[in-house]
This record gives sequence, C-alpha cells and structure tokens, in this order.
Amino acid sequence: MPNLNIPGLSELFDHMADAVYLLNPETSDIIWGNRQAWEMLGMEPEDIVNHSVLSLQKDVHGAPQWNEIANIIRSDECFRFIGRHLHKQGHEVDVEVNTTHFHWQGSEYFLSVARNITNRLVQESAASGSEVRILKALNDAVDGAWRWTIASGQVHFSSQLKRLLGYGPDEMPGVLDTWKNSVHPDDAPLVMAALQEHLDGKRSRYHAEYRLRNRNGHYLWVDDRGKVCEWDEQGNPAEVVGLVYNITDRKHIEQQLQELASYDSLTGLLNRREAMRVLKEQMELSQRLQLPLGIAYMDVDHFKPVNDLYGHETGDKVLRLIAEILKESVRSSDIVSRWGGEEFILISHNTGLNDIHQLAEKLRSNLQQELGEHTPPITISIGVTVTQGSEEIAHVLARADRGLYRAKANGRNRVEVIKPVN
Repeated sequence: MPNLNIPGLSELFDHMADAVYLLNPETSDIIWGNRQAWEMLGMEPEDIVNHSVLSLQKDVHGAPQWNEIANIIRSDECFRFIGRHLHKQGHEVDVEVNTTHFHWQGSEYFLSVARNITNRLVQESAASGSEVRILKALNDAVDGAWRWTIASGQVHFSSQLKRLLGYGPDEMPGVLDTWKNSVHPDDAPLVMAALQEHLDGKRSRYHAEYRLRNRNGHYLWVDDRGKVCEWDEQGNPAEVVGLVYNITDRKHIEQQLQELASYDSLTGLLNRREAMRVLKEQMELSQRLQLPLGIAYMDVDHFKPVNDLYGHETGDKVLRLIAEILKESVRSSDIVSRWGGEEFILISHNTGLNDIHQLAEKLRSNLQQELGEHTPPITISIGVTVTQGSEEIAHVLARADRGLYRAKANGRNRVEVIKPVN
C-alpha cells in the first residue's frame, strides 16, 4: 500500500470535512481512512479497516456488482455515486461518493471521497415550495420514479431508481430501451401490453409486477405504476410518470408460502392438493394432444408395524427414504406426490398402459432392493391405469385405487393393471 506515514499527511487528511477512503480495487476492502471516515459512521480508527464497500455501502450488493463498478471507475476520471453508508448504530447516512483510480509503486488503488449529504437533502427540501416539498417527499418515499416523454423517447430515471439497480446518478442512458432491455424476457410481453393498454385508454392507469435486472445481472421484483399526465394537441398521450416499489422480499415470502402450501413438509413431494391441480392440468393437456397419461397409485405395505415397533421418528425417516427412491426412479417430467399417510401417486405424461406398468414394476423393484432387508421389510403395492383426459378425475383415480386394492388382496408387493373402459 502507499506510504501514508509521510510527516503531516495523515493529520492533513484528518482536517478534511469529507471522509476519505483508500480502497483495494479487487476486493473493495478499505485499506485506510481519515478521521471523518470513521467518525461519520460512529466507529473507531481500527474499525474502519475491517470493512469494505460491500459491508458499508447499502446499495452495492455482492462482488459481481462491485467488479462492474470497479471497471467503470477505471474508465472514468471520476466516478460519482449517491448511496447510503451504514452507521455503527444501524441507521443510514446519505452520502455522495466521488472515486478516482491511480497506481503507486506497481499497485492499483481507488481513492474515494464521501460527503455526508443528509443535512443538504433536508435543507434543499425545506427551501423548496410546499408543492415541491410534497413531491420530493413522495419521490423519496418510494424506491424509484420515472418520467417518459413519448415524442422524444427520453426517459428520466430518478436517482433512487438508479441506486436501486446499482447505478450512479450519471449512468443509465435516458431512453426507453434502457428500461425495456432490463425487463425479464418472460415478463416483457405482459408488461408492454399493460403499458400499451393504458396509452390506448383501455386502462385507467398502468400497473405491472415484474422482474427488473440490476447492474450485476440479478433480477429484482418491482411493483411499477404509472399514468399519463400530459396530452398533445391531438389528444394523444405525451408524457407518462410512474413510481417503482421494490417488492423482492414480498415475492420471496410469497414463494416460500406457495411452496409450503404446495409441498409435503416431510418428504418434499407435492402434496395432495397440488397434485390434484397438476393432475387436472395434465389430463386437459393429454386430451388436447391426444396422448396417454399414466397414473400409478402406491401404498406402503405393512407400514403400521414400523411406527409401532420403532416409533414415528423412524417411520418418518422411512417415508423420506421412500420418497427419495421414487423420485430417483422416474423421469424428470414425471410427477410424484405424497397422497396422504403412506400413500403416493405418480403422474406420467405421454405414457401408455404397458409403459406405466413397466415403470411401476421398476419402482416396486427399486424400493424392495433398497428397503427389503429392513425389519420389517418395506415394500409397496401399486395399482396403475391410463387416461386420455376425456373423463372425470374421480373415475381415473377410482380405477387406480381398484388396482391397488387388487394388489393388496393378491399378496402385496406387486403391480396390478386396470384398463380403462372403452
């Protein structure tokens, strides 16, 4: 690192009003900081060198984003970034950071000067008129705002939106394609349709929830709402404004709740409710494509003695092992569900009667091979049938159930086939 022990140099930096950080470009680690660097964040001198940009800057997330920012810093004379530093007590400090790069004795360094702009933002707001203050407060209260001038194609992205996506205030070209190219490809058709319907007067406002790519290539879930605010002389939309909310955390929670609602907590397989939904979809698809759908209804033989002899903890362990064996024995396109208790269902698309029979025999054989030496032995009985979807779900399941009952009656650990009635 550069020699910072030059007499008077450190003291000179300590008298600066702004925080100064010397950074390792590769890791973003802080090599050195002046007095304001650690005092502004409520730290001690030794604390600051245990941090990095990734641990202090709340708007830089992960090494990939830092690497991209580092490349921008190397290509600019000075890179400006509006962000939030994390105070030791947990609150945020609004900062404007200007970073330059240099080489010293064969090594590369970044030098960042961070100015606390919290008071400036408050003063700017106080000095504005009432309406401007309200608009600014609303703007600050959301995660981003935008304004699209349709005729010119220019888009103004707020500093909050740029910060949300990991960009500095002087980045993100102000054109519509900047936004369109960041929308997830799977979401883009619905998003663009919603926007066009609002422009055409078919919706009172534009509203869409979708994934938006940030600087390091990861996608954030956003709630995006906009409305035409100006029209041209012909009555056509001229300008649209909108607000963006980061709903990534909410979406993750929704996904977790969906998984909890759709999957059996013990085995990780689809639960009965979700399997019924999937079966309905698969039957409709089979009817539309005129392809057979194979169904296998499985029940573990003599499972009650396992719980009685060894307890429910061992019984649960056995059910998890059975689930793993079943999943590993089928195709990735096949669906295995825990139907309830020690019962399981297999749904196999484009699988005729002979094929579902062979697949069921494979499941039975694999499970006997893995768990047949267990005391008591673990085996399964299976009833199989097929459908092309042109019947009630209850009728299909009833046939598979009859096959399972016949397998039990004929000695267990076997597969019985019930053909559909023509």
